[in-house]
Amino acid sequence: MGAQLRVYKRRIKSVTATKKITKAMEMISASRIVKAQRKVAASTPYATELTRAVTAVATGSNTKHPLTTEADAPSRAAVLLLTSDRGLAGGYSSNAIKSAARLTERLRGEGKEVDTYVVGRKGVAYYGFRELKIADSWTGFTDNPSYANAKTVAEPLIEAIEKETAEGGVDELHIVFTEFVSMLTQSPVDNRLLPLSLAETKAAAESGTKDELLPLFDFEPSAEDVLDALLPRYVESRIYNALLQAAASEHAARRKAMKSATDNAGDLINTYTRLANAARQAEITQEISEIVGGASALADATAGSDY
Repeated sequence: MGAQLRVYKRRIKSVTATKKITKAMEMISASRIVKAQRKVAASTPYATELTRAVTAVATGSNTKHPLTTEADAPSRAAVLLLTSDRGLAGGYSSNAIKSAARLTERLRGEGKEVDTYVVGRKGVAYYGFRELKIADSWTGFTDNPSYANAKTVAEPLIEAIEKETAEGGVDELHIVFTEFVSMLTQSPVDNRLLPLSLAETKAAAESGTKDELLPLFDFEPSAEDVLDALLPRYVESRIYNALLQAAASEHAARRKAMKSATDNAGDLINTYTRLANAARQAEITQEISEIVGGASALADATAGSDY
C-alpha cells in the first residue's frame, strides 16, 4: 500500500509542475493577444485607403493590367498558407491546413495546377512529412510578424503572377489564414487576392463611407504605371493584415488550449489527491487492524498461560 501512495504523490508532483507551465503559457498568450489586436487595428486605415486608391485606378481607367484582368482560361494558381511556428495551440494549424487542402482540391477540380507557399514550421513539417511539393516557405515570425516579413513573403508571389504561365507564372493568387473573430472564435478562411475582383474591392473601399463619393484622379505618368506601383503594395498590405490576423488567432488558440490543459491538470490533481487519501486511509486502517489483531492474539495467549 505504501508503494501505491508514493506513486500517487509522484503523479501529483508531476501534474502540479505541468499545471504551472500551462498556466504561465496561458497568461503569456493572453497578454500577446492584446498587442496583436492593436497591430491589426493599426494596419486597417492604411489597407482601407490603399484599397480605395487601387479601386480608383482600376475603375477610373480603361487600362488592362495583368493583375486586374481575369485570364481567359486560368490554368495555374498559387496558394499561400499561414500556419504557426510552434504547437500547443489546439487545432489552429491543422484547421488552416485542412482549409488549404479543400481549396487545393477545388482548384484542381477546375483544371488548375496549384503551387503551394507556406508560412510557419507546422505547415512546412506537414508538407515535408507527406513529401508534398512546396514552392517556397518562410518560418520564424508567425507569432509577431512585421511589415518586412509580409514584403518578403509577397515578393515571389507578385513575381509569379507577373510571369506568363509558360514561364512558371500563375493566373491566380489565393491566401489561407485564420481570421480572428473573438477571443473564443478563430475561423480559417481562404481569399483570392489576385486578380482583383473590382466589385468586391469597390465594396470594401466604400465600407464605412456611406454616401461618400470616391474622388476623381489624374494618373501620371499613366494608369498602368500607377497600377504597377500600387498593386504590389496592395498585396503586401493584404498579406500583412492576414499575418496579423493569424498571429492574434494563434495566441487566442494557444491561450484557450493552455487554459483547458490547466483545468485538466487541476482535475487530475484532485483525482490523484482523493486516491492518495483513500490509499493512506486504507493503509492506516490496515495498520490499526494489524495492531488490534496482534493485541488480541497476545491477550489470548496470556489468558491461556494462566490456566
